[in-house]
Amino acid sequence: MTSPHLSPRERAAVLWAEHVTRNTARERDDVFEQVRAHFNEAEVVELTLMSGMFNMFNRFMDSLKIPLEIQGEIDKIQRSLHLDPDRVRKYLEAVLENWPTDFPKPEPETES
Repeated sequence: MTSPHLSPRERAAVLWAEHVTRNTARERDDVFEQVRAHFNEAEVVELTLMSGMFNMFNRFMDSLKIPLEIQGEIDKIQRSLHLDPDRVRKYLEAVLENWPTDFPKPEPETES
């Protein structure tokens, strides 16, 4: 929650997802007000639905011991832990060389 990479709105979304996931309503009664400062009512409902859907899916998969990823994907991740640092450096240098200097501004948010 202290990451400099997240905007206050993104932090509020993470806080709400954590609140829904951990069911912290009994311990904290200030979360809704913090989130509501950044999201309208429809957005809070949508955030709640998305958090609930992923929570249900994860619990379903965990309960039935179904892997979230196929084994081949897991193997790729494990292999990536042993990357050659020189190759990674060269890759990142190439990315930086091609990184755009200007990014388009986001469209303004509209109420629906």
